[in-house]
Amino acid sequence: MTKEKKDKSLTVDRRRLLTSSLAGGLAASAAGPVTARAQAPAESEKAPAPTRAEKQMEEGDIASIDQYGPELSDRYFVERPGSDVMVDVIRSVGLPYMSLNPASSFRGLQESIVNYAGNKNPQIITATHEEQAVAIAHGYAKASGKPMGVLAHGTVGIQHAAMAVYNAYVDRAPMIIMGSTHADSSKRSSYIDWNHSAHDTGKIIRDFTKWDAAPISMQAFAEDFSRAMKIALTPPYGPVYLALDAHIQEEEAANLSIDIPKFIKGAPPVADENAVEEIAQLLVNAENPVIVADMFANTPDGMDLLIEIAEAVNAPVVDLCGRMNFPTTHYLCQTANEDDLILDADFILGLEVQDPWGVVNRMTGGRRHGAPMRKARDDAKVALIGVNDLFLKSNYQSFQRYFPADISASGDGEATAPLLLEKIKAAITPAHITRYEERGQKWREAHKVQREASLDAARYGWGASPVSLARLCAELWPKIKDREWMLTPRGGGTFLSRWPQRLWDFDKHHNHIGDSGAAGVGYGAPASVGAALANKETGRLTVNIQGDGDFLYVPGAFWTAAHHNLPLLTIMHNNGGYHQEVMHLQRMAAERRRGVGGPVTHHGLKFENPGVDFASVAKGLGVWSTGPIDNPNDLSRVLDSALDVIGQGEPALIDVLCQPR
Repeated sequence: MTKEKKDKSLTVDRRRLLTSSLAGGLAASAAGPVTARAQAPAESEKAPAPTRAEKQMEEGDIASIDQYGPELSDRYFVERPGSDVMVDVIRSVGLPYMSLNPASSFRGLQESIVNYAGNKNPQIITATHEEQAVAIAHGYAKASGKPMGVLAHGTVGIQHAAMAVYNAYVDRAPMIIMGSTHADSSKRSSYIDWNHSAHDTGKIIRDFTKWDAAPISMQAFAEDFSRAMKIALTPPYGPVYLALDAHIQEEEAANLSIDIPKFIKGAPPVADENAVEEIAQLLVNAENPVIVADMFANTPDGMDLLIEIAEAVNAPVVDLCGRMNFPTTHYLCQTANEDDLILDADFILGLEVQDPWGVVNRMTGGRRHGAPMRKARDDAKVALIGVNDLFLKSNYQSFQRYFPADISASGDGEATAPLLLEKIKAAITPAHITRYEERGQKWREAHKVQREASLDAARYGWGASPVSLARLCAELWPKIKDREWMLTPRGGGTFLSRWPQRLWDFDKHHNHIGDSGAAGVGYGAPASVGAALANKETGRLTVNIQGDGDFLYVPGAFWTAAHHNLPLLTIMHNNGGYHQEVMHLQRMAAERRRGVGGPVTHHGLKFENPGVDFASVAKGLGVWSTGPIDNPNDLSRVLDSALDVIGQGEPALIDVLCQPR
């Protein structure tokens, strides 16, 4: 008998011996008696149905039987592990996905998701880093309006995830983060269990989560998970954290009676009716009102309500792009005229504005040590509707500088909007209508002038190399305008000089998901992956104009896109370095009369010696890619090729050498 055959036969014999032991209890020593259940049953007796553990043994599903030795008993096999119950709880609230980087501390729950749940509801989304796992959930929540789950490994996993959690907290993105630990120190089996455990893992991110808990029983987990989901989805939305004990996941739960609470979503808070009525009166009677919206429209209903409110009085709207609040095609979209509008306004209405002080004031010279100066008229009234005052914690300063508004109505902006609209309509008289019509004509003309000015400005540097951002956006627009599309991060802010908003038609709520919240680098790529995951369900095209610095933080996100076949179109805004920081150093050098060129624009700022071949990096991660493209005349052709790949349900990346802004 060969060694190979001998080893195989020994394995089979040992498995039979263990199966016999499982059928009748622990096998005695060779000389000892065998229990009655282990003996062959009489023909008249009906053999008991095999347990799941016995089936696994017969089918050879146990990975390594030898390691357990002859002392193996029923205690090792678990008929219904605690993690199966956890899956039932997770399914009860309808959580569709769970992003994770695999780890030993949640191996029980991961196995249950795969084998017990069939990797469906929730489905595992594999990330290459915990920060990316959280950012994927962030992008998914913004694109779908629904939370997903995240699993992180103990102390080290939560520390990796922390920056992305902070982004989600500032951006009010709902998600359920679960970090595993080994709570019972007597059960820690290795130095890894010790090093990766803490008495209070929630403390690591407690300053920037809405709520956290550490359930120590299955019943506590069922109740805490339902509570966590409710808190995450009650405005102001945000991430919540549950610490999972690794041992509870793996212990027997077959004899436990668990009451899984029915999940009922909480109603959002609505602002005080008297305050809303007063705001409506000010808006209706103002000569030069302006509405400023930031994190207002969480759903398409929010955008529709804002259109109705603005049209009711023909008030111009400034969209700060925390969400997709207002269509760029609408004549009342006057974002480009923000400074002039604030200067002339006699009434400013802020809807979920994170930084109202910054809307009304500025620092002279743009310096941190400059003097504050009011931009608005001294007699301008300011009213705020939002949940800022319901979302404060003392350590992290995400609440911005204090601003004493004339009226501050605490309540969810979108939930309060129907009441505001009702009060506005009730306050309007026939005398108001004529003034509103004249105002509307003024803004129609201004909107037309803005659009023409943007088109004219886009022509400058049309044939330049590196490619201008205006040319890049202009070439992309006709390729996507007849599709259902979504632009992911960076599209609303200064990094792209607002060229998408200036040249494209943003007229649906899903056209843009807003930016990162806390401006933490490393958000854009994985958040775009999360958005693409959500949009795969709807057939929308996900467009990501990707910063090169952000890419280098999280290149593994593109492997996740390839692995899960996510149709994500990524266009590299490859300006060769950290351009915003170039401008910072140029300002410092200018103030100190040291010159703004030369070394100050390179050291610590540029991707050179060597440069980065982003297309090759993406290709190595399984993503179709091309570039670098430095001739703008090649853009149309390569965009067509990339969209062909997207049409096959796969991601594609184009590396474009671009002007800085």
